[in-house]
Amino acid sequence: MVSFNSLSAPQKQRLYSTGNMTLGAVMFAFGLNVFITPLSLYNGGFMGIAQLIRTLIIRLVPFSFGQTDIAGIVYLLLNVPLVYMAWSKMGKVFFTRSIITIIIQTVALTLLPIPSTPIIDDYLTACVIGGIIAGTGSGMVLRGGSSGGGQDILGIYFSKKFPGFSVGKIGIIINIFVYGICLMVFNVEIAIYSLIYGVIYSIACDRVHIQNINMSVMIFTKKLGISRAIIEQTGRGVTNWDGAGAYTNETSYILLVVISKYEVSQLKRIVRSIDPNAFMIFTEGCSVAGNFERRLYP
Repeated sequence: MVSFNSLSAPQKQRLYSTGNMTLGAVMFAFGLNVFITPLSLYNGGFMGIAQLIRTLIIRLVPFSFGQTDIAGIVYLLLNVPLVYMAWSKMGKVFFTRSIITIIIQTVALTLLPIPSTPIIDDYLTACVIGGIIAGTGSGMVLRGGSSGGGQDILGIYFSKKFPGFSVGKIGIIINIFVYGICLMVFNVEIAIYSLIYGVIYSIACDRVHIQNINMSVMIFTKKLGISRAIIEQTGRGVTNWDGAGAYTNETSYILLVVISKYEVSQLKRIVRSIDPNAFMIFTEGCSVAGNFERRLYP
């Protein structure tokens, strides 16, 4: 039996990514089916569109689907053109992971039973809990280098093309359209609480999707070679300064690099492999303008 510690770094990364995208897809389906759908609330984005189509089908078709929610199947069909975008614009690995995630998510949405009566009767509480669970699940999928389709693919595409965008922000924009329809078709209460859920979902997704968070790092070291190692192993640029310790007056080197939060562990490994005594300062959420490559998936 192969132990986890015996695996190579790329194998561990693949296992980590697979676990994130699988668990995340199931968490999204759980949060939606258990807390949101029983209250007749609607998800945002393409899943919300799928739910609206589902509601239309149920009203037009004379027979009942029971506790099976066909919104997952409708969502799968809506993703066909977006999956093509993932193939043509984002590479084979992202495409393959997205296909697997969408299938897992569709199966989970279809098979997870929807409670006949809401587990939580209070709309606001259900929106908060459901939004945190579903948003965390979507963020885990993105963190695993995959996507659940829909606005996730669009969000990653536009985030790479336009620095001011994020997956959560794209979701909010699409939600305006979905919840506008909810406001026209259903009562105001359904639209308002669905919007509250959508906002909480988007915030949770962006916080877990750490590739979307920029970090500036200052490294203080007395050893050479760290800059070259960072450039070769991460592909990130490094700025060097010469410095001196105020107490010892010994020469030291100051390095500045901007990375995504997802790359923090890799950077620490690189630095510590050369200088275990290096001093590092991490600043989260810095705004970057200029030639900085946004890597929103591994």
